[in-house]
Amino acid sequence: MPKEVFGRDFQFLERSQLLSFDEIHRLVMIFKSHGIEKVRITGGEPLVRRQLERLIAMLANDPDLDLTLTTNASLLKQKAQLLKDAGLKRVTVSLDSLDDEMFRAMNDVDFPVSKVLDGIEAADKVGLNPIKINMVVKRGINDNAAIDMARYFKGSGHILRFIEFMDVGHTNGWKMEHVVPSRDLAERINAEFPIEPIERNYVGEVAERWRYKDGSGEVGFISSVTQAFCQDCTRTRLSAEGSIYTCLFATKGTDLRTLLRSGASDEKISDVIGNVWRSRTDNYSETRTADTAKLRKVEMSYIGG
Repeated sequence: MPKEVFGRDFQFLERSQLLSFDEIHRLVMIFKSHGIEKVRITGGEPLVRRQLERLIAMLANDPDLDLTLTTNASLLKQKAQLLKDAGLKRVTVSLDSLDDEMFRAMNDVDFPVSKVLDGIEAADKVGLNPIKINMVVKRGINDNAAIDMARYFKGSGHILRFIEFMDVGHTNGWKMEHVVPSRDLAERINAEFPIEPIERNYVGEVAERWRYKDGSGEVGFISSVTQAFCQDCTRTRLSAEGSIYTCLFATKGTDLRTLLRSGASDEKISDVIGNVWRSRTDNYSETRTADTAKLRKVEMSYIGG
């Protein structure tokens, strides 16, 4: 959330406009009736939501849900045990460099890399694993740090995933020349630490999985720009104020909060969700152009990854 856009004078939503934990839980259960098996709590930064562990506990009460969370780890050290006790299964941590200056430049944050690493260590100690580390790679900024990241996490039991720099939202200054194709990164990693491809875990998994040939773990590559995976996309996104989006690059969503608060039945809400999913035509990553990249799309900080 760049400070020049979301500075101290930015008017954020009133708390009453955000879904309550009860409302989120109700919607998740309705989504579950459509076959949803995995729920990821994301953001923005989800750990700034007060008493988030309460929501985790509500969702974790259903043993059929695979429950995970993505965080920048700024509060993970303090929260790790609470999250584990509430029933969270594992976490994904965003970390774009091991160098403080580079990290701060890419993320516009006010905390050091050491705080992220401390959070990862705390999460590992309490059993929130396997931990995935997401590194967004931007040419000319941090692409030369990819090998250092691979070296650092190789053998740790954590899974480092390289993500192509994407044109999410309208504030990150995306240009195609900033994209480092995953195939190029895979070649760089392989030259230093030989790797080989392995099968994905499930249909719709966005990361291509590779393992180190010496058995010291795996890495992943998420290639939304150069190797679109729209055809088997199984994800929908629920924003904090109750709209659903069927694509990370959507320009608009579908309001469910009004239905929730106007007394609509679960069946009615379920019908709306089903109609949205059946009528979806989004395949942005397959049709991306310089013109579509300029569209004012929903921000990543609003609906997560």
